[in-house]
Amino acid sequence: MNKTFLTVICLMFVACVVHAQASLDEIDRRAWHDAVSPLDVESVNMSDIPVRKMKHRASDRCLSLNGSWMLTGADSINSDISVPCNVPGSIHTALKDAGVIPDPCLGRNDTIAERCSYRRWYVTRTFDYDGTMSNPLLSFKGVANKCRIFINGMLAAEHEGMFGGPDIEAERYLKRGENVIKVELLPIPEIYNGGWPATANEAWKHTVVANCVYGWHYSKIPSMGIWSDVQILDRPDLRIETPFFITRSVEGDMRMQITFPNVTTGEIRLLIKPYNFDGKAQTFAKTINEAKGNVAFDFKIKEPSLWWPNGVGSPNLYDAEIQLLIDGKVRSVCERRFGIRTVEMKPFPEGKREDLYNWTFCINGHDMFVKGTGWCMMDALLDFSREKYERFLSVARQQNIQLIRAWGGGMPETDTFYELCDEKGIMVMQEWPTAWNSHETQPFEMLRETVVSNTVRLRNHPSLVMWGGGNESEKPYGRAIDMMGRLSVELDGSRPFHRAEAWGGSRHNYNCWWDEMHLNHNLNMTARFWGEFGVPSLPSVESVMKYLNDEEYVWPPKKESVFTHHTPIFGTNGEISRLGQYAGYFTSLETLDDVVFGSQMAQVVGVRHTLERSRTMWPNTTGALYYKLNDNYPGLSWSSIDYYGVIKPLHYFAKRAFEPTTTVLLFDRTNMAGQEVSIPYYLLDDNNTITDRNVKARLSVWNHKMKCVLDTLITIKPKGRVEKISDIVLKDNQTLSEMLYMKTDLLKDDGTLIARNWYFCNYETRRGVMQESCAADVCFEQDGNIITIKNQSDRPAVGVTIDVPGMSSSLLLSDNYLWIDPGETVIVDANTSRPAIVKWWNSKNK
Repeated sequence: MNKTFLTVICLMFVACVVHAQASLDEIDRRAWHDAVSPLDVESVNMSDIPVRKMKHRASDRCLSLNGSWMLTGADSINSDISVPCNVPGSIHTALKDAGVIPDPCLGRNDTIAERCSYRRWYVTRTFDYDGTMSNPLLSFKGVANKCRIFINGMLAAEHEGMFGGPDIEAERYLKRGENVIKVELLPIPEIYNGGWPATANEAWKHTVVANCVYGWHYSKIPSMGIWSDVQILDRPDLRIETPFFITRSVEGDMRMQITFPNVTTGEIRLLIKPYNFDGKAQTFAKTINEAKGNVAFDFKIKEPSLWWPNGVGSPNLYDAEIQLLIDGKVRSVCERRFGIRTVEMKPFPEGKREDLYNWTFCINGHDMFVKGTGWCMMDALLDFSREKYERFLSVARQQNIQLIRAWGGGMPETDTFYELCDEKGIMVMQEWPTAWNSHETQPFEMLRETVVSNTVRLRNHPSLVMWGGGNESEKPYGRAIDMMGRLSVELDGSRPFHRAEAWGGSRHNYNCWWDEMHLNHNLNMTARFWGEFGVPSLPSVESVMKYLNDEEYVWPPKKESVFTHHTPIFGTNGEISRLGQYAGYFTSLETLDDVVFGSQMAQVVGVRHTLERSRTMWPNTTGALYYKLNDNYPGLSWSSIDYYGVIKPLHYFAKRAFEPTTTVLLFDRTNMAGQEVSIPYYLLDDNNTITDRNVKARLSVWNHKMKCVLDTLITIKPKGRVEKISDIVLKDNQTLSEMLYMKTDLLKDDGTLIARNWYFCNYETRRGVMQESCAADVCFEQDGNIITIKNQSDRPAVGVTIDVPGMSSSLLLSDNYLWIDPGETVIVDANTSRPAIVKWWNSKNK
């Protein structure tokens, strides 16, 4: 056999091996192999210049038209309505605030609000314009959904698609002095094809909107209104647009891409200064000659401060000011905020596979088990205020959340959302608004416009770490998905793109709830990467009573009741039966308090154990995102914070499950009464903060009489992020108890507490037994925001819960649902000084 033939055979073999070892990421990339990323184009180097040479100047002019508009009816049925309407906002909020319709969140009032979406409306604004702008652009950042725009009586544009547009060359329509803009909002279509559920309006499958408000999960008030900013932009012929900052290396090697709409000769100057940390400003400059289109500039930030995810490091951010100078005069200015951060996706330990994406997040060279949650569009009534975002994202940060999945049932999230995620170190997986193969029926050009405008809008945010094609499409391919992948390269190139979620190694599972499986299922299920799973629960009693809107609570509720209506799909798919099953594991269901408590405990059990098991499986499992953080409408749901902002117990148990350094126990069943069991006991240390240090793990087990049946102290010197401490064996006489409680403390060598975790089981032995264990004696005192709680008895106090009446929707505590040892004192910080109350599960005073 000659050498040439041998060489060919060897090369073919190598090619086959290489191909077999490609990841799904690489396979996808071949579909748009000719797409060129901003990282791959030719660039020019900028030179350092003294900071004094660059003087600050405000950004190019912008006239905001946000504020008070007028909403008027345009059909015979609503022609007599004329009320103030705030922009950004929705018609439903304007009608509610004016008293035209009742609060859509209460009772069954959503059905009244829904009908308003199927009517035609005008939203009008009168404003003064001085006539001095060059090539003014009237820019609508978001109108829901199909509209016609009139400027001074002239039809200027027609547009459909919720997430950006239209942008109108407005010079021919505007005049000096008073101007009138009228936006005609056309009725939302009604399309019913017997889908899931049969009562849902499927019009969303034929346009581009937030689809979770069309009759599933769990509101039916199709979005309508000017929900985002309206501006008139000054656009001189010689200007700079859409600056994009890309991290080329964590050593501070950066690239800036700028768009020049017209041929431009002059100088670009760049000022970089720290935004949220102390540091020195740096300035750069580069002469340009007949530049047009996209131009890439490279520069180096000295002693860079990196942007890190929550729990790993500080989310450091920089402000950039870019100036275009012509003949030494500043002609155009843009400002952007960015972070120095790299994203690399690595394979599972077994290596690359063509059916798997690389699912190990490597941020700034640091491999991470990603701890996260799902994110729902925040409000069916389009209230996207900074205050509301701040509430939910602050809670997420405290919960140790590192990644939020903004899923395809919702929206490309707002600038405010991303600004706060940047500042809080919360990464985002942003999906495009498609679900369940809707990309096959949604208008291609409308989807493309959405992808282009929002990619350019969001790509500077370091919190954004992944693009996604949409939610739960089992056929995530074809022209639309390929377009999304191609544009993720051409317009960005610094982040991965996944065709769908779940896809390529991630998993969703709802056997608990929709398939009515026992909670034991969630205790044992595993995935390589969890994109979704969870168990729903009711919100607080206070929230339920609010949306019941004076309806009397009874169990079981009637099918036509308000209580039933405020369930995931309006009680049409056995939700009340399922609620009884899962809440009934814990309580007798006799009162609303019982049902709320039982459902919330089912949610705790159904989520926290899966999170903890997933972490112990690192690096074979690389992340877990439970479903979900928030709601768009009040009711029974999977969220850990309800629509009104009230925190559910899951938040505090998930916070402990996600602590960077902690100990966990892995259960395979919820009821072990009278059984001999072996329980795996693990130490978790995400950031290797205690590697090679002596620490102590103390585990105590208590029965229903609050007698300690096991107390063990184990010294360990961990070598990595996941360390098995022991298998804890309990004999049948130790587990023979109506309730069984377990508490694990991780201690420094000197006895200082590092982390505490605790568990409850055997609650199915007798309904309602969970709150009947032998009582502890607890006292507390409050000094402003500080609440000091002491256990004065010789038995633990379990489920110690702090509340501040009248403050539930804004309350945030440093910890809650506590375990307090006999004689122990615990201090809790609150975000309010209003009087608190303290309760606990094993209290004498029920």
